[in-house]
Amino acid sequence: MSDLGWDWDPTLYAGSAAYYVQGRVSYTQELVDALVAELALDGSGRLLDVGCGPGSLTLLLAPWFEQAVGLDADAEMLAEGARQAETAGISNVGWVNLRAEDLPADPSDPSFLGPFRAVTLAQSFHWMDRALVARRLHGALAPDGALVHVHATTHQGVDGDLPLPHPRPPRREIELLVRRFLGSRRRAGQGTLPDRAVEEAARGHEESEIYRAAGFSGPTRIEVPGTVVDRSADDVVASVFSLSSAAPHLFGDRGRDFEAALRELLAEVSPDGRFSEQMRETAVDVWRR
Repeated sequence: MSDLGWDWDPTLYAGSAAYYVQGRVSYTQELVDALVAELALDGSGRLLDVGCGPGSLTLLLAPWFEQAVGLDADAEMLAEGARQAETAGISNVGWVNLRAEDLPADPSDPSFLGPFRAVTLAQSFHWMDRALVARRLHGALAPDGALVHVHATTHQGVDGDLPLPHPRPPRREIELLVRRFLGSRRRAGQGTLPDRAVEEAARGHEESEIYRAAGFSGPTRIEVPGTVVDRSADDVVASVFSLSSAAPHLFGDRGRDFEAALRELLAEVSPDGRFSEQMRETAVDVWRR
């Protein structure tokens, strides 16, 4: 069971992989540059990106390692990551369909994936049994390795009064529309989540204690400012379907009705289908083995 009080099932992001690629705002070059500097990356060593999704971070960091491994429990996400890698001409990434909790812990095990120079976790740790996974990742690192925990929100921006080139997507109204179709309890695969469970876990509840108990020291904190991004109506629709709480399969035979209602809502706010968002800053905690 994850720390969210939810039992894993493979439908969590079913049907979301392609939407994830379009609907999530890319990590910035400033983030990559900061990690390259902090970790002194030089093209050597191996990277393990845990809960990698379609390779959103994996593919940005892969050129700075000899080899990168994207690990995820969702086979559709990995297939999309492989397609993105091929399109980008990145050939040093392997994809492993496995839950982080099932990472082999014994270096003498033929299936042991390590050692790794760096392990990354980006928008994924809260779905896991964090104490168990932290121990497994500590064991997968080389003696001088580092675990990089990326705290980010890439599906939507933040509220505020900053003038933007185009209207903000009506995120509150979109949330209410999802509830109208799926009910008031936040959906997650075949089940639901306790109120605000994801948000509390994603904010790092007890996270430092978990990492230290697993043997890590630190962290070193890096902060990268958020940027203003322009988005099309298609991008906003994709951002909604990229969420576990609004994954396409959840709507069943009402999927087309939901998308039509969503697009109607967006057209009311921005008739030309153009939107802008101020993205949240990205915070990174670097933990040393």
